[in-house]
Amino acid sequence: MTARGDAGGAALGRSERAKLAGRAGIVGLGTLASRLLGLARDMALAAMFTRAETDAFFVAFTIPNALRQLLGEGAVSSAVVPVLSETIERDGEAQARAFFARVRAASLLALVVVTTLGVVFARPLTELFAAGFHARDGEFERTVGMTRLVFPYIFFMGTAALGMAALHTHRKFAVASFAPMLLNVAFLVAAFALPGRLESAGIDRSYAIAIGALFGGALQVVAQWPALKKIGYLARPVFDLRDPGVRKVMRRLVPMTFGIGVYYVDLVISRRFLSELEPGAQSYFSWAMRLCDFPQGIFVMAISTASLPSLATLATKGHTEELAKTYAHGMRLALFVAVPASVALALLGEPVVAMLFQRGQFDAKASLETARSLAWQGGAIWTVAAVRQLVPVFHALGDTRTPVIVSAIDLVAFVGLAVALKGPMGHAGISAAVAGSSLVQMVLLFAFMKRRLGTICAADLARSAGRTLLASSIAGACAWSMVKLLHSPMSRGIAASFVFTLVFFVAAWGARSAELGSVLAGVRRRLGRTRMA
Repeated sequence: MTARGDAGGAALGRSERAKLAGRAGIVGLGTLASRLLGLARDMALAAMFTRAETDAFFVAFTIPNALRQLLGEGAVSSAVVPVLSETIERDGEAQARAFFARVRAASLLALVVVTTLGVVFARPLTELFAAGFHARDGEFERTVGMTRLVFPYIFFMGTAALGMAALHTHRKFAVASFAPMLLNVAFLVAAFALPGRLESAGIDRSYAIAIGALFGGALQVVAQWPALKKIGYLARPVFDLRDPGVRKVMRRLVPMTFGIGVYYVDLVISRRFLSELEPGAQSYFSWAMRLCDFPQGIFVMAISTASLPSLATLATKGHTEELAKTYAHGMRLALFVAVPASVALALLGEPVVAMLFQRGQFDAKASLETARSLAWQGGAIWTVAAVRQLVPVFHALGDTRTPVIVSAIDLVAFVGLAVALKGPMGHAGISAAVAGSSLVQMVLLFAFMKRRLGTICAADLARSAGRTLLASSIAGACAWSMVKLLHSPMSRGIAASFVFTLVFFVAAWGARSAELGSVLAGVRRRLGRTRMA
């Protein structure tokens, strides 16, 4: 590459890194709104429905929700965004729009097939995921019915994921980030409005939750239409599997599909193990996972989502050095959120769970059991955050094989740990297995990336993570001391959350955290643009 090319690459890399926190802020703000509504949804479900009802829903929603995460946050974006970016760069917008119309047609066909198969084979799917429910009166049949009802959610979320990929490629993050709020709005409306009506009609009242999921999925698709029309990506689908771009996306998706297969085996085993444990195990595990999704989605996932288009652009132009710097910048920002989240949830899980959920059908025992799972899953947020920053680098480089190989090894680690721990630890043992296998996955991805790029910017990351861990430890010690002085579940949870957050930011400022400066600079830029508008 020429000196001019090197200079251009460096300038492009600096520009993308400067915008990364701001873009992630948009995604994070939308996700924050969605997660707050999601928290309200989970609080409503925990209080209004029994553990048998929520256990059935969490199993029934496992496949659609996993596909939502994989489609919206993984496979579709990782396969489509780099190819779409390359098409725009090489052939222009008109050809990119034509390519997208053909990808949309192929996607719709696949989603119809998958949705139909899921509805038809709801019973064997439930048998696969929750055979242990046969031992509970009526629980297996309830789960079969709910699985059949909720499965079409996949069609809506797959459609929304493709629209999200187009919007992200064009650096339009707002609509795609705020649309998921509608799912939680639909959940809340359904939870409050439908149970009584269904019960009066002789229908299982718990089906209200599944109906809310379907309406929420449809609303997310509709919410994207104005933004997609504005950038010219709402044209009629065109079916043409011979298109080179479509075939390139499919080639990227094939190894990702194997990765999804590995992920599903993981899900099947975890849900199967949980179904054989005490009533409530599915719900305790799931609520712990939802609380972990809160910090991960607000910023960790936002950084990953916002960085993929930048990484893809740098990879397309061959600026490998700048790609490594941009990945490291995103990793530092992600760990700045993930490390304190891990410390907080591992140390303060029980008062936080009690504050949020302990009412109605959710008693003190449910708080304690959920906190046991949360300590393990929450303590591993930082490893999950690292994985989610590493995988897009491989996808931007067109390497879909390495993440799949690592996922397969991760599965072996999970199964071994789960088998060893579920007996003595119950549902918390499954959470511990998730945490341990995530650590294995992170270490392997770092090793493979160093081989691929020649560097993982280890010294830079270690300095940044060390400052963040120091601030988190100080905050955790102060918050834990405050909890010991209080007795009411509500007051303990509020005090712990407030003290930890305040002390962490003060300690990070005192440690001269560059990531704190980046986050605040992104917020200031966003507020400045808002005032100018």
